[in-house]
Amino acid sequence: MTIVRDSFYINGVWVKATSSETIDVTSSGTGELYATVPAGTVEEANKAVEAAAAAFTSWSNTPAKERAEFLQRISEKLAERADEIALTISNEVGMPLMLSKGIQAGMPTATFADNATRGSEYVWEQEVGNSTLVREPVGVVAAITPWNYPLHQIANKVAPALAAGCTVVLKPSEVAPINAFILAEIIDEIGLPKGVFNLITGTGPVVGEAIVAHPKTNMVSFTGSTRAGKRVMEIASQMVKRVSLELGGKSANIILEDADLAKAVPDGVFKCYLNSGQTCSALTRMVVPRSKLAEVEELAVGAAAGFMPADPVTGASLIGPLVSAVQMERVRGYITKGVDEGAKLLTGGVEPIEGLEGGYYVRPTVFSEVRNDMTIAQEEIFGPVLSIIPYDTEEEAVAIANDSLYGLAGGVWAGTDERAFEVARKIRTGQVEINGGAFNLFAPFGGYKQSGIGRELGEYGFEEFLEVKAIQHN
Repeated sequence: MTIVRDSFYINGVWVKATSSETIDVTSSGTGELYATVPAGTVEEANKAVEAAAAAFTSWSNTPAKERAEFLQRISEKLAERADEIALTISNEVGMPLMLSKGIQAGMPTATFADNATRGSEYVWEQEVGNSTLVREPVGVVAAITPWNYPLHQIANKVAPALAAGCTVVLKPSEVAPINAFILAEIIDEIGLPKGVFNLITGTGPVVGEAIVAHPKTNMVSFTGSTRAGKRVMEIASQMVKRVSLELGGKSANIILEDADLAKAVPDGVFKCYLNSGQTCSALTRMVVPRSKLAEVEELAVGAAAGFMPADPVTGASLIGPLVSAVQMERVRGYITKGVDEGAKLLTGGVEPIEGLEGGYYVRPTVFSEVRNDMTIAQEEIFGPVLSIIPYDTEEEAVAIANDSLYGLAGGVWAGTDERAFEVARKIRTGQVEINGGAFNLFAPFGGYKQSGIGRELGEYGFEEFLEVKAIQHN
């Protein structure tokens, strides 16, 4: 049965959309219609911003501990609805249900709880010489989020913004918006003051640009493609608004001569293929010693064989479909380009998978003998495509890793953590994992170069939403 959403959440109430135009949301596993949401207009976007602006003074003056209590209740309600959220996102995005509950539902729950604690314990004032430094909320935040980790990315913006005392207008991705409506229902249920959180769906060129351009928006927090991020920055620059951008990535995973290949290569394949490769920090370039290339190839093909896709809701695979037909064709186009440019196709390819023709499935693909100037080594593919790039010296490996427009994440495998740490320091990215180090939900996440501006998560993500005022005294 198709889910039908026909209203926006503005100023504390559900408001029927004025336009009859809707946006279809398809089930990534079957290609069938999953839901419809309203296509917002500029006028509706403006109403959402006006509501947030009207609510700002009261919310920003609400004691931080009271704000934190609201966030804690949101976290608890998200936990109660974790199964529903996981199933929703598995349908929308294609992450297997077995992973979706822990990742797609679990991370946002933890992020709201973390910001509840952070907001209640934060030191808002400090003395520096004859000045009192006061930290204050930046104002009305336009939050624009992507589809790949939809509720996680929403939480990364909404939770710290609310904890800091900001009010929010959220435009979720129109590709995976239903999870955002669940959050809005929870916010309505717990009685967050009206106007503090507002939800409007629609397209980027209409609703997204309207909330970025509105004169009462003080900050834009955007996650998405580098191309769209540049457009956000361009519009925001006209009013010198603060901008936080989390954009693309093309992360390198350097495997050094003394690394344990039996551990490093399968881990690297998993870090490339998680969420069908639809992860901005995916380790998509495996940079390996030329002397170990044959061994790495064999291990990578073996690991990839364990990722044959299945239906994300009913199957038992670690990998599901891509999010849409457009994305599927885009990824297959990159695979074709890899072959055309002379990369060695070890496994995978563009052929449909028997029995899964209805959904948006792509075969897990591994290329070897990739040069770093090839398209598949430079552009973000956002699919299950691994490029193995050989190197001759450690200096060359670091140069390959840094030879990218992006600088979001990376990895290093070595015989010891000390040696891996030494190389990790040389990689120009916002995060580097060594010897398979786990993702830390409370460490700053963000990038160098064209991977973005600012950080999300933890203390640094919270402080993105604060201004600093110096009050001088005798």
